[in-house]
Amino acid sequence: MNIYETLPIAERIRGNSYVGRGIVLGLTEDGERAVAAYFIMGRSANSRNRIFTVKNGEVFTEPFDAAKVEDPSLIIYAAVRQYQDRLIVTNGNQTDTIYEGLQAGKSFSEALESRCFEPDAPNFTPRISGMMKLDAACPGYEMSILKSIDEQGSDCARYTFSYPAKPGLGHFIHTYVCDGKPIPTFQGEPERVRIVNDLDAFTSELWENLDADNKISLYVRAVELRTGKIEERLINKNN
Repeated sequence: MNIYETLPIAERIRGNSYVGRGIVLGLTEDGERAVAAYFIMGRSANSRNRIFTVKNGEVFTEPFDAAKVEDPSLIIYAAVRQYQDRLIVTNGNQTDTIYEGLQAGKSFSEALESRCFEPDAPNFTPRISGMMKLDAACPGYEMSILKSIDEQGSDCARYTFSYPAKPGLGHFIHTYVCDGKPIPTFQGEPERVRIVNDLDAFTSELWENLDADNKISLYVRAVELRTGKIEERLINKNN
């Protein structure tokens, strides 16, 4: 087993019907752009009734059909925000928690100390978060997962991973291992994936290999570290 094996994102998700929500952070092969991707999947009608929207450079989950919303508490939130040179990507309203924590002088992990996994027993969906440092001289990123320590949801286990950005390398963290009852929570360190220069190719590879029935939306952003120029791609299954 090669623990340093770096695979195309397709090989991490192909054939897996339910990896849940996922975050990819990394650096393009030429070392010039930081890349962040976030996708959502869903099994219930409430979860599938969503789209991504971009407003003033921030990404939000919103209902596709407002009349069909059953419970907005865990499915409607800001997924991507930026504070100074920190790009924040998460699978819930902890995006705002991190943003406000940075404003207050806290670190990424300190800001998340007030949060835990989602209260959706028996799954206790983990909260996954990422933050990229968009610094041309010393780019890097952190990733976090907050998950239940046991089947009863009695307490929260907290894991934070910190990576220097390396050309062509990304890390992928997702909420679930696969489908199940209850759904098994992601285990171990974020998975190593390749980040290519071609943003369209990366976006297509990710979207086309997510399960066709359960995928909902995908957002990908590339930021040129030297200039701050942004390229973005947005795909919603519900149009």
